Formats: sequence, C-alpha cells, structure tokens
Amino acid sequence: MKKIVLSLTVIITMFSCNSVKNVNTSTVADAATLLSSLSSNSTVKQITSLFALLDTNKDEAISSTEAIGTVADNFNVLDTDNNSSLNLNELTGLLALLK
Repeated sequence: MKKIVLSLTVIITMFSCNSVKNVNTSTVADAATLLSSLSSNSTVKQITSLFALLDTNKDEAISSTEAIGTVADNFNVLDTDNNSSLNLNELTGLLALLK
C-alpha cells in the first residue's frame, strides 16, 4: 500500500513540475510503477528498463530533472563521477541501495 501511495505522490508531483510538462506522462507513470516494484531481488534488466523510461530526452544519461523517486532521492550518491547525470552503470548502483 505504501508503494502505491508513494507512486501516486511521485506522479502527481511530476505533473506539477514545469520540466516534465512535455514528457509523455505514460512513460513517467511506467517509470514510477517500475521504480516502486524494485527490490533487493531486482535485476540489471529491470534497471536497464528503468533507465530507458527515465531518459526522456534519449541522450543516454539521466539528469536530475529526469530522475524521480528513489533515483532522485539518491541522485548525488549514484552520480559517482559527479557530472550531474547518471549513466546506466551508475543507475545500476541503485540495486546496492535496495539491499
């Protein structure tokens, strides 16, 4: 139940952000759903799918404006090269945070 409420909160928050108004909202909803379903048993394949959903401008990186939920909350921890964006390898670090 908490994950559903958190997902809905993230989605509502995303709709109110100017930087997301031009983003396909079904993609954001899919990303929020996938993110809420991640656990310590999640796979790199799921992280790869999440990366594709979050990378809304398709530049092979997730910026802080594209990040949502746990990714946004831990953005600075995941951004190991401190370049203000996450590549797929850095996002895979999310699996370690889930354990």
